[in-house]
Amino acid sequence: MVEPTTSFIDRLKACLQDRLVSVVQAPHGEVTAEIRADAWEAATRALRDDPELHFEQLIDLCGVDYLGWGSDEWETDDVTDEGFSRGVEGEHGPGRFRWENRPLGNGPDRRYAVVVHLLSVRHNRRLRIRCFAPDNALPVVASLVPVYPVANWFEREAFDLFGIVFEGHPDLRRILTDYGFVGHPFRKDFPLIGNVEVRYDAERGRVVYEPVSIDPRVGVPRVIREDSRWQQAAAEQPSKGEGTP
Repeated sequence: MVEPTTSFIDRLKACLQDRLVSVVQAPHGEVTAEIRADAWEAATRALRDDPELHFEQLIDLCGVDYLGWGSDEWETDDVTDEGFSRGVEGEHGPGRFRWENRPLGNGPDRRYAVVVHLLSVRHNRRLRIRCFAPDNALPVVASLVPVYPVANWFEREAFDLFGIVFEGHPDLRRILTDYGFVGHPFRKDFPLIGNVEVRYDAERGRVVYEPVSIDPRVGVPRVIREDSRWQQAAAEQPSKGEGTP
């Protein structure tokens, strides 16, 4: 991929103009452009049709929930003798508070966003664009299907998992969850154990839905820390050739 240059950033700003909120360039050359929600479709159309940019392919589209941004359920710096961190009960998990009373105030002002990765085959460039939904209660952004038809299933997935509504989508319905599913499982406040259990009832001769009988757990990722046992074991081994007559 061609590394971004000042001229590319300038051309990006000139193309998007007032549709652009900000441009961020990461140390490794990734460029992210934040687009205004009311200009989402128009901005992507401009990025596609501009001959100096020509982002003719949509590679990926996904939803993001910033409810738990910067927070976790870890309350200890201790580790086990196996080198793994320990998670304990806490009040900082994203499923334990609402957006209005989230503990950290240095995150985004809005909860839901749509992130898109674009590719220009002609210029061998990639671009990440992001758009925040204005309403946290009912996140709505414009559909990109009229610009990139391949966005159809991606937007259905984001609608299904995050509850983001894509205005103008030709067939916006769930794509991964079961019929009658309640809620959106990738939202940070959706319980990890779900809301209902499904089982087959032999007496009724059909599948039945019942309240969940599993106790919720703390959602702590398993992080491998530096383990000195391997260095110690290597140091205790005799060096090559040592002890050879």
